[in-house]
Amino acid sequence: MLYKMPEKVLWNCNWFVTICNLPEGVNSVPVFGVICEYDPFHLGHRWMLEQLRQQGPVVCAMSGCFTQRGEFAAVNKFARAEMAVRNGADLVLELPTPWAMSGAERFARGGVELLQKTGVVTHLAFGSECDDLKALRRVEACLSGSAYQDAVRRLDGGETFARRRQLAVEELLGPEDAALLAQPNNILAIEYLKALRRMDFPMEPVTLPRRGGQHDGPAAEGIAPASHIRRLLRAGQTEEAMAFLPEESAAVLRRELAAGRAPVDMRTCQRAILARLRRMGEEDFLPYDGGGEGLYRRFYRAVRQTADIDRLLEAAKTRRYPLARLRRMLLAAYLELPEPERIPYLRLLAASRRGCDLLRQMRGAPVLTKPADVSRLGPQAQALFTREAGWTDLYTLAYPDLSQSVCGADWRATPWIM
Repeated sequence: MLYKMPEKVLWNCNWFVTICNLPEGVNSVPVFGVICEYDPFHLGHRWMLEQLRQQGPVVCAMSGCFTQRGEFAAVNKFARAEMAVRNGADLVLELPTPWAMSGAERFARGGVELLQKTGVVTHLAFGSECDDLKALRRVEACLSGSAYQDAVRRLDGGETFARRRQLAVEELLGPEDAALLAQPNNILAIEYLKALRRMDFPMEPVTLPRRGGQHDGPAAEGIAPASHIRRLLRAGQTEEAMAFLPEESAAVLRRELAAGRAPVDMRTCQRAILARLRRMGEEDFLPYDGGGEGLYRRFYRAVRQTADIDRLLEAAKTRRYPLARLRRMLLAAYLELPEPERIPYLRLLAASRRGCDLLRQMRGAPVLTKPADVSRLGPQAQALFTREAGWTDLYTLAYPDLSQSVCGADWRATPWIM
């Protein structure tokens, strides 16, 4: 590591002052890691980066073509990485698809592992609805304890796992702490803390208040959640969507719209997806079940009984299985996603000048800036990148203009440098 962790962090309202006690010759500037999707990069994202950049550089671990909610990203990864750097990020590294399209726990572990592999990130920064690191840590400690495991097993009565988890924490800590698990950014924040604990990584967690409308809700305080912006874009309400983006993001998005590369919608590819799923036997769905609870059988029947993606998901849905899990299962089967093992390289998507300086300081996993260089990194790295390139080729088939969907985008692309 090039940076030593600060001895303490003093909190001042919703922001902090970092006090470092470092030996001479060691850079005392903190480096913040952010795990993100930026689909698309909006005003709330920019506010967070502005707060972090007051203290030090920002390194982003960003999902590629497919997202944690089990969907095609509305804007491709190259454009989203450019948006991020134009708005204050210093490095954007791709979180590979097997981690990016996982449930919250594996998504968090993948993002934390990737940032740790840079060898320069000292702080893990994330938004949360509660903006209370002590409360988040209290819930994480509860979830990591044996008493919680006993409670959640005892509460198994056909409820979703999320509901049983919340009831178990309510039993052990009380309703106020348990209520944190009803909000998506709090849940991810707790998973980040859990990943730091379990992987024993020396990154200091920092939480900032999530600003704007609620997840999947309308705009608030002039800031809209990404889900609302995606709905506007896919409904053709382009100018309404642009009002919630920073000027730099809007310029990139207008270019992508004009080129016929946005907005991307999974349903554009639903015939290809259904064709793949219909060729699968019942047992072929088993590797994507995730819980070993027989969901694969229900999913197989839904594939045989429906003729579009929305009806398929509705047929497979029960009180026990949330829709995001079913969407992830559908896409994992379509893409033939393997089980994540380890992240063998850091793929650079975009960088600022300050980010280029950080690159020269990295002593962790190899950084891939030229796709052709992946052959030098060993068979595991080459196998993952080749599959990633194939998944990008499938993603581009959902572009509004099919002429933009020629194979090989990942092999041709080079990092965007500001």
